[in-house]
Amino acid sequence: MTPASSNTRRSFRDLEAAGKRRAAWLGARGASHHNGGMTCFSIRHATSYVYRRPVLLGVHRLQLRPRENRDIRILAMDLVITPAGSVSWAHDIFGNAVASATFAGPAERLTIESRVTLEHHAVPWPQFDIAGSAAAFPFAYALDEIADLGALMLPQFIDPAGRLPAWAQGFIRSSPTHTLALLKDINDAILAWVEYEAREDEGTQSPLATLGRRRGSCRDIAVLMIEAVRWLGFGARIVSGYLINRNAGVVGANGAGSTHAWAEVYLPGAGWITFDPTNRTVGDFSLIPVAVARDIKQAVPVSGSFEGAAEDFISMAVEVSVD
Repeated sequence: MTPASSNTRRSFRDLEAAGKRRAAWLGARGASHHNGGMTCFSIRHATSYVYRRPVLLGVHRLQLRPRENRDIRILAMDLVITPAGSVSWAHDIFGNAVASATFAGPAERLTIESRVTLEHHAVPWPQFDIAGSAAAFPFAYALDEIADLGALMLPQFIDPAGRLPAWAQGFIRSSPTHTLALLKDINDAILAWVEYEAREDEGTQSPLATLGRRRGSCRDIAVLMIEAVRWLGFGARIVSGYLINRNAGVVGANGAGSTHAWAEVYLPGAGWITFDPTNRTVGDFSLIPVAVARDIKQAVPVSGSFEGAAEDFISMAVEVSVD
């Protein structure tokens, strides 16, 4: 664990000099830009807490570094935390980059700000090379896949009346049926059942509550899809990250971008396929993943605690901007 400097401004040690020069050049340009199939974005994510009096801050767990893959390359990242503390980095069981921030003294305000510059390669309508053995549903995962997917295939919510599996079964038009078409049908149809609402309160509704209320946030809608396809036997996981408003009319985006949640389903041959039921899209054209998990509670961007009375807490605010 390395002590943080003033305002706890830190840069990742693994940034290469070329990446730094590239980031500086992007800053001079002052906006995102396109280069063939590649787009550069600068994302700022700030979370602030205000307390009525100085309180002792517990360890805060931060999942703010996007997941790098063949489509995403991080050019630069800074993490600014006020008041000053100590930060250590690790990878969790899902391979997410997780920072743990600890604080020495009491504070009336806590601000955590992440700034990331990255390259994003994506196409609006991706093609998926699904193995022939999984092209038609129902199919069976290989034994090794079942062992590795494990709990990602198991429903997480109690449903004694079997309402959700019955709802999911209703999308199966024939047996066998086209696997990807089935998943797309579920992804497309959820908004016919559930109206999107921007819900700022913490926590996630159960899938049955979402169906019952017929309203839900992006995380509620994503969890509903994941639970439905798990009842059908698919391996699925939740993803949290950023929604980039590339096109007018994107649901859930505030301005140029916002935090967002969506689903991924594992299909042999193709691997993890991205589904965003809030926007009825497939693929990551407008999405920047930060964390994947079995349960939405494991993918929260910022979580932590403080020592004090409940009334000491005044407010929390989150701001996300994308250039």
